[in-house]
Amino acid sequence: MKNCKITNARIPNLPGLMEIEIRDGKISEISDRLVAKDLPDLDVAGDWISLGGVDLQINGALGLAFPDVRMGDFDRLTEICNFLWDQGVDGFLPTIVTTSIENIHRSLAVFADFIAQQPPNTAQILGIHLEGPFLNPQKRGAHPVEYLLPLTIDNITKVLSKYTEIVKVITLAPELDHTGMVIPYLRSVGIIVSLGHSQANFDQAESAFTTGASMVTHAFNAMPGLHHREPGLLGSALTQAHVQCGFIADGQHVHPAMLKVLLRSGEYSKGLFLVSDALSPLGLPDGKYPWDTREIEVINGTARLPDGTLSGTTRSLLVGVENLVAWGICDVDNAISLATIAPRNALISPLKKSLDVSASYVGQVANLLRWKSSEIHLSWQRI
Repeated sequence: MKNCKITNARIPNLPGLMEIEIRDGKISEISDRLVAKDLPDLDVAGDWISLGGVDLQINGALGLAFPDVRMGDFDRLTEICNFLWDQGVDGFLPTIVTTSIENIHRSLAVFADFIAQQPPNTAQILGIHLEGPFLNPQKRGAHPVEYLLPLTIDNITKVLSKYTEIVKVITLAPELDHTGMVIPYLRSVGIIVSLGHSQANFDQAESAFTTGASMVTHAFNAMPGLHHREPGLLGSALTQAHVQCGFIADGQHVHPAMLKVLLRSGEYSKGLFLVSDALSPLGLPDGKYPWDTREIEVINGTARLPDGTLSGTTRSLLVGVENLVAWGICDVDNAISLATIAPRNALISPLKKSLDVSASYVGQVANLLRWKSSEIHLSWQRI
């Protein structure tokens, strides 16, 4: 949309019906009563309007795993970006899971070149999420143990090499750093530190958050569960105002009842965002697929290794929004926000406050979704 005024719109987490002014393809103002008369009206009759989704943890799609990309895969990456756009995703962080340093460098080189030539009107790669290789072996999940590395600044610099600028998030287990220097170093070079695949106790997590960690990777998964005597990593995260917790809402990674606990965890429940954690068979039918040197089997959208280890999903990001509404876990506006505004705010420096709702929209390219809802069903389309 180039120039128009959207009227009678419901904006997630704003009261009443609003109007959205769009000029030169960007949102210029949101108000309950705009006076612009030079713009054509688009009356959405009370439907919800939002930005597109942002997926901060996605491992691949259409048969291509992001740790496996090569310079000859630009056409496949373009196809994936177009596919994710059609799935309602505006931007994403390709996630490179634990693999060899050589594979990480090859993938980072490909993405660095691809990002430099991305066209508009497709899902944009916003940077890279490194999920590993600095993970606790006891909580590695499906990550191959042979490529895990000790958490030292020397190993960090080897892994990042010359690609520091495109790495936006790194998931690590903080208890592996015996110097206390790694997280401050990563923050100094502009990388968001997310805690995950970890055995960290409450005190170790508190220390990590105090020194600059600001995110949690797939809450509940690959970490000790909440316990009333030992709150652990997640218990610490939920008491930190600056920490953002990603979570998966596919019905397999976390029981819906525990998602309800997470989302009702008090004033800091705004520090949550949805991720897909989708694997390379996203967009393909159920079946068996290669995965690094192993094989995964996808049944009803859930991927597992042959030994039964849960390795991910093939459900896209906005399916999580639909699930949260269908399960009665949260209202439509909050569910939409968890996949749209919340992940955008999670990418803001932890030293800054998250933007208020209107500020999160104004200035954004007007790639908008229109949502229709019944009592338990939610659907969307791009406008």
